[in-house]
Amino acid sequence: MQKLGLNEIREMFLSFYESKDHLRLKSASLVPQGDKSILIINSGMAPLKAYFSGQETPPKERAVSCQKCIRTPDIERVGKTERHGTFFEMLGNFSFGDYFKKEAIAYAWEFCTKVLQLPEDRLWVSVYLDDDEAFDIWAKDIKIPEERIVRMGKEDNFWEIGLGPCGPCSEIYFDRGPERSCGKDDCKMGCDCDRYIEFWNLVFTQFDKDEAGNYNRLAKPNIDTGMGLERIALIMQNVDNIFEVDTIRFILDYVCTLTGVEYGKDPNKDLSIRVITDHIRSTAFMTSDGILPSNEGRGYVLRRLLRRAARHGKLLGIEGKFLTKIVQKVIEVSGEAYPELVDKKDYILNVIDMEESRFNETIDKGLNMLEGYVEDLKANNSKTLSGEKAFELYDTYGFPLDLTRDVLEEQGLSVDEEGFNKEMLSQRERARAGRADTSGEAWKEDIYSKLDKSIPTTNFVGYDKLASDSKVLAILTNNDIVKSASEDQEISVILDETPFYAESGGQVGDTGRIFSHSFELEVVDCKKVADGRFAHVCKVVKGEVNVGDGCKAEVNTSRRMSIARNHSTTHLLQKALRTVLGTHVEQAGSLVTPDRFRFDFSHFKAMTEDELEKVEKLVNEAILDSHDIFIKEASIVEAKQMGAMALFGEKYGDVVRVVKMGDYSTELCGGTHLTTTSQAGMFKILSESGIAAGVRRIEGITGEKVYEQMKEEEKLVKEISEKLKVFPKESSKKIDSLMAQLKETERELSALKSKLASGSLDEVIANAKEVKGVKCIVHSFDNMGSDDLRNLGDKLRDKYPNSVVILTTIEGDKVSVLGMASKQAVAQGAHAGNIIKEVTKHAGGSGGGRPDMAQGGVKDSSKLQEALGLIEGVLQGQLK
Repeated sequence: MQKLGLNEIREMFLSFYESKDHLRLKSASLVPQGDKSILIINSGMAPLKAYFSGQETPPKERAVSCQKCIRTPDIERVGKTERHGTFFEMLGNFSFGDYFKKEAIAYAWEFCTKVLQLPEDRLWVSVYLDDDEAFDIWAKDIKIPEERIVRMGKEDNFWEIGLGPCGPCSEIYFDRGPERSCGKDDCKMGCDCDRYIEFWNLVFTQFDKDEAGNYNRLAKPNIDTGMGLERIALIMQNVDNIFEVDTIRFILDYVCTLTGVEYGKDPNKDLSIRVITDHIRSTAFMTSDGILPSNEGRGYVLRRLLRRAARHGKLLGIEGKFLTKIVQKVIEVSGEAYPELVDKKDYILNVIDMEESRFNETIDKGLNMLEGYVEDLKANNSKTLSGEKAFELYDTYGFPLDLTRDVLEEQGLSVDEEGFNKEMLSQRERARAGRADTSGEAWKEDIYSKLDKSIPTTNFVGYDKLASDSKVLAILTNNDIVKSASEDQEISVILDETPFYAESGGQVGDTGRIFSHSFELEVVDCKKVADGRFAHVCKVVKGEVNVGDGCKAEVNTSRRMSIARNHSTTHLLQKALRTVLGTHVEQAGSLVTPDRFRFDFSHFKAMTEDELEKVEKLVNEAILDSHDIFIKEASIVEAKQMGAMALFGEKYGDVVRVVKMGDYSTELCGGTHLTTTSQAGMFKILSESGIAAGVRRIEGITGEKVYEQMKEEEKLVKEISEKLKVFPKESSKKIDSLMAQLKETERELSALKSKLASGSLDEVIANAKEVKGVKCIVHSFDNMGSDDLRNLGDKLRDKYPNSVVILTTIEGDKVSVLGMASKQAVAQGAHAGNIIKEVTKHAGGSGGGRPDMAQGGVKDSSKLQEALGLIEGVLQGQLK
């Protein structure tokens, strides 16, 4: 049997199906497009659901792909076994209503036996229990002995997800020989041991399951196959597990070199090596597709993977940051097949380096919190940290349970692992409940997908003109397809030709009107719907509109111009940002409206005032330079040769639209633009902020909106200077003077309050109580600042070496509570943090802290005195 590399097998598969007239599809982004049912692409079929459901027309009825996938339900098991991994590649061939079982099975068999040259006598297949058609094809056409064709039940050999397309499966297995058998007498295909390995699943999508549970035969059945690339590579290379496959072993060996650890000598170290190897592959690919670390959704999956890899590096003794070194090996071994890894290399390395730095900071915070918990346990003579607190460390700081356990064991303590697992299970159930109602989302038909298939794709003419003579092809209202609509009805209209831009690429849809001698429609929005049609969202202003009516479609010209100013300026802005901040800047999203725009981009810290000023200046210079804006259609290859920038996760066809602004900016873009940059007038940044880890947002305005902003600011400056009774240019100096006076006044007031408080120490001490030899000092003040309260607490604690001090201050609606305990009192069992926790909780607030120092706040001031009355009893229970 020939030995083939993983990259070699991938190309052989894609080329084979191209020879069978299949269109080679580029791997889709790991970020699902228009599919709410999944967080991350997890199968070869997932990006193609719209084709299978009929919501979109595929570019060809036959297709083949190698799809990058991520699956994380068993993330905690990765590394513990040699079978589990989070990243994998799925080879697949697809038929959208073209060929069916006979051809699918014949192609699969030919690839296995003629291309891969797998021994026929070691190939087994399974079919669905009732699928006699598939059984006969395998037995009579392919001529596999019937004893090597196994019928299996619905659980194993029938594919369905909720409602929608579904059907029986046929799986191909490879017999790896008796030496890999479990040795049981009943060991056979389907056994969980390593002898019979399933590597290719052929799904025959021939039914449509309805809400009543009926399986209705599809008029045009589909084929969806999936073969795990790593798994077939394992077979072809005759290795024991996926971590020994050539491309993965290349990364694993580098991890060993980096750590100085020999693989296969220590099970615990092997586990860490496998975790790093697998997780770093996932993180490199996820980051290349624009996913950024965060605390929710896809970002949280990425953060968990990164931090788990970083943590296992520390367990192997790696000091400092190391993840980006391994990422470069992933790019080296996979960059040819996935050029986005090479194109986005600097960006990927920056994101991962930033997150690793953040984790290194976070893990220190987690250790500090854990040390506080250890102090609490010792103070309360307890030996076990609650599962709730261990989970809080894990969930808030990404603090692994094994690290919590190690730290506690060093102190002779333990953790409630059962309680931790209970909290973990609750979180998973909440997440599962949140996803439960979305499993069928991607298969649902909307009203637009029910339109007659004879209605053509809308011909968009809006790049060249803002009005067109059109024909009404369809009318939809209240989720129904109708023939006509009358005055005051809200409807959607499909035209044969339109100048209206449909919302896409961050640019809002056009508005305007559609009219004839017998009706007038106000267009309030325009959207892209199924099969390339444009839906004009309208209100019938007058008359009655009917399907088949001729009409005039007119875009609101001034609004379109305002949108074009903002859209063209986003291109100038991206160029300016890359010039000032660096080429790691990539567009991460945008919204272009008539009034303003927002532009999201990759960058790892807030921009300085100087950087913002430079960017704004560069954009305005580009506007004043009046660059001609040249737009042309080109092949994707030609566009890249022109230096055009593309967007993360954006789908591009063979022909793309290139927008070139002089020699300043070149981007792929389907939006509407100016003819020269000077038409933008002027540009002003309104704000710069962070919206996610590694993503910043700039909001800006152009044209007349800048003029309006300038007039508003001019008016404001005039009003301020009049109130200050100075000329506008002297306002700043006057404000500085007033601020200095105010600061001095506040300082004097604070000193006076402190003096008054110190003078009342005798009164405070007079009300103190003795509790088991500890002086318990409790007092409330009005309008005392937190710094003054703390200073007073320090004085009281220093004056009485065996004391607990609880002080409160009421400032307006805010009630602050401070707790302190001297060293002698703490040694006797006093815990200021627990006292404050009880007091604040009783009065509807929260608080806590260390045994010697704590603080909190109270929401219900009416219960404050009642809460303070609890202190003596709480302290009594703490003291030995």
